[in-house]
Amino acid sequence: MEPLGIGKAHGKIILMGEHAVVYQQPAIAIPFFETTVQTKVRPANQLSIDCPFYKGLIKTMPELLKSVQTAIMTTLSYLKKEGATFHLTVRSTIPIERGMGSSAAVATSIIRAICSYFNITITHDDLLTLIHQAEMIAHGNPSGLDALTTSSNQAYYFIKNKQPQAIEINCQSFLIVADTNITGQTKKAVQHVRHLHTINQDKYSNIIREIGQLTTQAADCLTNNKVTQLGQLMTRNHQLLQSLEVSSPLLDQLVKIALKNKALGAKLTGGGLGGCMIALCANKEQAVIIEKQLLQAGAKQTWIYSLNQSLTKGTIE
Repeated sequence: MEPLGIGKAHGKIILMGEHAVVYQQPAIAIPFFETTVQTKVRPANQLSIDCPFYKGLIKTMPELLKSVQTAIMTTLSYLKKEGATFHLTVRSTIPIERGMGSSAAVATSIIRAICSYFNITITHDDLLTLIHQAEMIAHGNPSGLDALTTSSNQAYYFIKNKQPQAIEINCQSFLIVADTNITGQTKKAVQHVRHLHTINQDKYSNIIREIGQLTTQAADCLTNNKVTQLGQLMTRNHQLLQSLEVSSPLLDQLVKIALKNKALGAKLTGGGLGGCMIALCANKEQAVIIEKQLLQAGAKQTWIYSLNQSLTKGTIE
């Protein structure tokens, strides 16, 4: 049999703390196993790839996919296999530019697949270093949260430039994720919040500080099964993100519909100005009802996700 390398990764969801995390406030991210990436590596005479938006030689990849090219070349350098040739096939179900960690997950799966192909074990710290190099191309100054969460089966409480804290989830509830099918605009949203913060520092510092306080309370709710309170915190977080002007009409409409149909809480997730929203439900039956309403209201696709599922059943390979 010919050598075969396989690498996998999954998406991620920001549960709480978007934008405030830029200002040294905490955020909570959870692995999202409903969306995945798988990369396979097979022998070939040239270094080539078949991935979303491109099929051809690595050296002629378009600028748009520079981060993918970086993940491949830095991994070969790390493994001291610079002259190697092979063909990569990348398949992903993570929507692109929706705040679900697509670029980090793709890099994760590629790095793991190449290491698998050469039968070389990589430490998680080294994996994160290689992902970060690719993410610097994709996002300029990544926080590291996407790399951490898409490569791990663990939820994290994260403050920029501090050691992330793993969170044990013990929450008997379900999360609906709804995709607006509108490309998220994280960079634009971050710049806008920075502008607001500059022109009225007192007002927006208070908003950002409150988001951080909500996030800390949410971590306790996740660990101690305080689902009603968690939902209330999520809804308040969305209201504050509206105050930061990073929501959108469709996101607001989907949040409103979820709450009207007895969601415990709902909010946008990720950078905003598009992307996805999330809603917390006490049980799967209610989640199915809300899911149907969200799709009728314009959501492109949805996922129902058990928060309390075993986090040992992820895609770590």
